[in-house]
Amino acid sequence: MKKTIIIGLLGLLGLLGEARGQAVATLASDTIALGDQTTLTIRNALTFPSTDMLSQNDIVALKQDFDTATRTQTTVLTSFEPGEHYIKLGNEDSLLLVVTDVDIDTTTTELRDIAPIERVPYTFWEIFRWVLLGLAVAALAFGIWWLLKHRKEVQEVLTKSEPVDTRTPEERAMQTLEALRVERLWQSGQVKEYHTRLTDAVRQFIEESIGIRATEMTSDETIDAVSGQQLAVGTELLRSIFATADMVKFAKSEPSAHEHERSMDEAVTFVKEMWKEVNVAKSQQENETTGQPVGEEVKDA
Repeated sequence: MKKTIIIGLLGLLGLLGEARGQAVATLASDTIALGDQTTLTIRNALTFPSTDMLSQNDIVALKQDFDTATRTQTTVLTSFEPGEHYIKLGNEDSLLLVVTDVDIDTTTTELRDIAPIERVPYTFWEIFRWVLLGLAVAALAFGIWWLLKHRKEVQEVLTKSEPVDTRTPEERAMQTLEALRVERLWQSGQVKEYHTRLTDAVRQFIEESIGIRATEMTSDETIDAVSGQQLAVGTELLRSIFATADMVKFAKSEPSAHEHERSMDEAVTFVKEMWKEVNVAKSQQENETTGQPVGEEVKDA
């Protein structure tokens, strides 16, 4: 009864203090069991204590929150020492926190010493993962050792470039056409594949020999571009090759055996004559640069 009256008076004083704008400090519970927690609430103070300041007299301040709207600070307190503990909030102000001990009934509870540490046997997975880790480390070490030992060979393989193709455009085109002839594609019914690869070989030769991007042009564009080079070789062979190929690819025409062979012969003839004209034009350009007439041999002085 007396305790209830005291708490009521403290609450009344707190309300009066708030009404007057004075600092008010209250405990949610002034009696706690050992290790339990209570909350200290402080309102309208000019300065508020920190957790370090409130950790005193065997009391531990755990955490704090502050409401700026109401200027209210709440602090969670606990204690692990039984007895009466005073929380000093100023030179004269303090709150009493009573911490009660935990009573143990020894008649019904058997007290035992702390059990010694026991070794738990390793499981299969615990052993297996260490084995895997060891194998991984061994594999990594072996890989580093092998790379260091064969460093020169590895560098040679990494820096090794493909062999340089020293063939002329004519030689590449002639070998491509001869390989196509040997495959006997049109004889086995692959007519479209045969004419596509034949015209591709001719287009690649044109691009490499005179610099026209024939592989990116249509048949008519390629013929017009070659005609504009003003070479002695005629474009009738080229026109005949493309006409037969376009009929096969777009009109699904079925040329005769003679027309298949004729397209191959025309491609071979075109490559040879075009390459001859390219060399003649190159010689003329070199002679014009040196001032020597075309066809005139250099005589010894």
